[in-house]
Amino acid sequence: MLDLEAKARLFKALGHPTRLRIYKQVLQMPYVCGIHQGTEGEDLIRQATCVGTIASEFNYSLPTISRHLKELREARLIRMEKIGNKIYVEPDLETLKEISECFEGMLANVNSPAGS
Repeated sequence: MLDLEAKARLFKALGHPTRLRIYKQVLQMPYVCGIHQGTEGEDLIRQATCVGTIASEFNYSLPTISRHLKELREARLIRMEKIGNKIYVEPDLETLKEISECFEGMLANVNSPAGS
């Protein structure tokens, strides 16, 4: 569960335009390799995308993309894992779900009549 400090780190990470674009790209890209499913063989090729594939979508060097990915990982927005000679990235769906529930709770409070 994300505490207030972790949520602030998450929003700070997304506050940078490049990181927000990268995160959006990670969420929207067709996945090419699952890194956290515990599956084997061809079933592995479904959920994550390679850092090089992400970098190819931007006009930045690979080290620059890597620094932004590190910020997203430290904010628990993505998961990264090295498999062979490539590093794969996938969204951290638990964090995304928790933030979604947080916003839903805030909206419920905004939409509920005062005093109820």
